[in-house]
Amino acid sequence: MAKASTMQKKRWALMVLLLLSISTVGVILVRSIFESCSFGGQFVEKKNGGDNSALKFQSNPLAFMNSKLVLLVSHELSLSGGPLLLMELAFLLREVGAEVVWITNQKPLEEDEVVYSLEHKMLDRGVQVISAKGQKAVDIALEADLIVLNTAVAGKWLDAVLKENVVKVLPKILWWIHEMRGHYFNPDLVKHLPFVAGAMIDSHATAEYWKNRTQARLGIKMPKTYVVHLGNSKDLMEVAEDSVAKRVLREHIRESLGVRNEDLLFGIINSVSRGKGQDLFLRAFHESLEIIREKKLQVPTMHAVVVGSDMSRQTKFETELRNFVLEKKLENFIHFVNKTLTVAPYIAAIDVLVQNSQARGECFGRITIEAMAFKLPVLGTAAGGTMEIVVNETTGLLHSAGKEGVIPLAKNIVKLAMQVELRLTMGNNGYERVKEMFLEHHMSHRIASVLKEVLQHAKARALR
Repeated sequence: MAKASTMQKKRWALMVLLLLSISTVGVILVRSIFESCSFGGQFVEKKNGGDNSALKFQSNPLAFMNSKLVLLVSHELSLSGGPLLLMELAFLLREVGAEVVWITNQKPLEEDEVVYSLEHKMLDRGVQVISAKGQKAVDIALEADLIVLNTAVAGKWLDAVLKENVVKVLPKILWWIHEMRGHYFNPDLVKHLPFVAGAMIDSHATAEYWKNRTQARLGIKMPKTYVVHLGNSKDLMEVAEDSVAKRVLREHIRESLGVRNEDLLFGIINSVSRGKGQDLFLRAFHESLEIIREKKLQVPTMHAVVVGSDMSRQTKFETELRNFVLEKKLENFIHFVNKTLTVAPYIAAIDVLVQNSQARGECFGRITIEAMAFKLPVLGTAAGGTMEIVVNETTGLLHSAGKEGVIPLAKNIVKLAMQVELRLTMGNNGYERVKEMFLEHHMSHRIASVLKEVLQHAKARALR
């Protein structure tokens, strides 16, 4: 009977996993149920949908994008936040009948499994995927009602492909910026930025940084800038609010990691790199264990999981992380998981999310609002967009970035480890904050207002 029960749990887990395909920033790319479909830029009602389907379509804040031709230009196609956010926008536009064309400016020379998978997800949803170079790309750029450049690096595509046509398309470009690092302030990347219709940035902290840095370093002025906080998709929220699905995913992932249900699991879910602070988190986790041992505190057995590994891209840094784990003899308590689109199971499995991005912090931090949807408290750096999401002492605890933040983070880990009621209260508060501010319909309304202004700007310039 026990064996049969275990097999049934695994079948449940596999069924739920098949329905989920969520990015490291939480974008659900595969949906099991579609209330409507759009083909060739036209809205098609379900046969049994009747007037309700049409009404739902018309009430969508992005409905005015129906039949518009939109060109999306991404610097790369990967499991990182920027490209996956642009893909989410592509799907939102397709749902209202927009014709959407995708260009990836930098693609690997050899066939890449991730690129192949993501391109086919887009093709399955009616997004056209074309080459970044060639006359077709130029023709679509000239014909498009709207062009979205995703990240500062995508600026390379303008001069390289459009050449003398750049000036013609600038009035209809919306530049969506996610970066917070100084090396992106390069004239070769952003020299056209002052002349586009607008810039869309994920947090007020990042927008202020770009305004100051472009003026001080490049002597250029930002275009009209819109701050658009992101939101969780309906699919993510459905999983987060389904207690059965969460329990199945939690049990499945914990079993795979060797973590018991009664153990306490802290998770950091980001592409592994020094800027995301996995090294400082592991040091803080080790320090928290030392505090617990020295003070003889009674807490559950603690584990940490690092989701987002990729040894092929961060070999030196990842080796450093693993050597630290071996040196401190923590290999039974610290677990590494490769990059994956399917992060929802790991959010369901952990008890606390750690958002430890360094320097100026996260531009926004999509994984933060996803964890809050799952009623998890967040331990985050007091920097960047995290401070616009996490309310300190209410939905989580903040600590400073850098090495000086290691001990405060360690103490916060211990604090949450000792106080289960505090974890639950902060988790519930975070969930309520998500419901109030960070849902898909909030984001759709915010993006819709930006797109309307950009289209009006393009139309006005075209009449001159």
